[in-house]
Amino acid sequence: MIKRTDRKVSRSKRHRRVRVHVAGTSQKPRLAVFRSLNHLYAQLIDDAESKTLAAASTLEMKGAGRAQGAPQEKRNGVAQAAEVGKAIAAKAKAIGVNAVVFDRGGFLYHGRIKALADAAREAGLEF
Repeated sequence: MIKRTDRKVSRSKRHRRVRVHVAGTSQKPRLAVFRSLNHLYAQLIDDAESKTLAAASTLEMKGAGRAQGAPQEKRNGVAQAAEVGKAIAAKAKAIGVNAVVFDRGGFLYHGRIKALADAAREAGLEF
């Protein structure tokens, strides 16, 4: 019989393995990314003080520019990820952060995760 593993468990193991080497400070916080089926979340975290300094997600973008009760248009996930990357970079600049440590959260570095990272770099974050 073949042993089957759960994707969530595998991702969690990868994330724990990477987190041994990745930690954020107040000068260089950790840019943690979480990807769910429908949304993408990004946080700037100071691990020394266990504080979230800034956060951005597709949930914030969802309500912007939309009339109450109007149907939501179907959007490209990569385009939304780029918007989140720009938003988190803008929030980082507002609090005086220029450099971060990227934590992909155990997800593969392609698609939405890569789009978020590239957009954050273009908006001025260094990592």
